[in-house]
Amino acid sequence: MELILIAIALAMDSVAVSIASGSKYRTIDFLTTLKIALFFGFFQGLMPLIGYFLGSMFAKFVDSFDHYLAFAILIFLGYRMIKEAMEEDFEEEVSDLRNKTLFFLAIATSIDALAIGITFSFDDTPIWYAVSLIAGITFILCIIAVYIGKMLGGFLEDKAEFLGGAILIVLAFKILLEGIGVLG
Repeated sequence: MELILIAIALAMDSVAVSIASGSKYRTIDFLTTLKIALFFGFFQGLMPLIGYFLGSMFAKFVDSFDHYLAFAILIFLGYRMIKEAMEEDFEEEVSDLRNKTLFFLAIATSIDALAIGITFSFDDTPIWYAVSLIAGITFILCIIAVYIGKMLGGFLEDKAEFLGGAILIVLAFKILLEGIGVLG
């Protein structure tokens, strides 16, 4: 269940941009919607994999305090997502739907996933399962988000990112409490 929540939280940046895409380009067709979802799903899956392998290089050195490190990373990412939700106008980010633009948006929205991948290396998360889950959930949510954007406009963009940040903060406290032995 925790991995599903992480996948949903990570997808929220991509969901916000997908809502903006649907809102800004209301005549968007299904193939373009699939392209958007593929870009975001692919990079949301790739980045934690890269982070996992980077984190694996030093996981044994941080074993005694990895829960504090994971807590700090998740709190930072959650706070940043909430802060961005209050500041950003996502429609301005989506200047067009060309591959080059989607490539850069997909990388920008998946940097958080790189940091999460590092935390996965601390607790021996089954990385291939986690990556598949994150990519799949992001892909599905982005398809839905484009259509929500087409129907509702940009009303939900900031709320999606706010929810993602809140989920990461709750998970940060869970990891910390488990790490210090308060939760079993």
